[in-house]
Amino acid sequence: MKFSIRRAIAGDEPFLWQMLYYAAHMDEELGVSAESAKTNPDLVYYVENWGSGSADLGFVATSPDGSLAGAAWIRVMPPSSLLYQYVASDIPELAIAVAQAFIGSGAGTALMCALLEAARGRHKAIVLSVRANNPAKRLYERVGFKTVATIRNRVGSESSIMLCDLPE
Repeated sequence: MKFSIRRAIAGDEPFLWQMLYYAAHMDEELGVSAESAKTNPDLVYYVENWGSGSADLGFVATSPDGSLAGAAWIRVMPPSSLLYQYVASDIPELAIAVAQAFIGSGAGTALMCALLEAARGRHKAIVLSVRANNPAKRLYERVGFKTVATIRNRVGSESSIMLCDLPE
């Protein structure tokens, strides 16, 4: 499927919250709504006040019928971020999710390619955390991410911290 990819803007914040809900696997937790991402102290920094900082960089994928299909974005996190125990604190963290109706259709790859291209020259690297059993890990490896550490995530399972160097 062919997706239109455009820059994420401040007005996309509600959609980014929805995508963060999926990126953080909150949909797999009983009784947890998409709204709860907004009050989760581990997640709020990914989206809150999106577009207010010059370092905010993200993309939204739209399907041929105009449906929002997914989003990928990066942000420099607060110094207390768990990932900064493994990488430099000026490296932005990636969040990415594809709406359930579009999983496996190429939206994630299109978003990753657009984001990595735009981040080159702006950042020296990008970091992400992915659950060990998440099939998206193969996409991350394909586009250049390498595992730099293995941790216990917020729900107690194993996650890989992956880094993608962005040479100019």
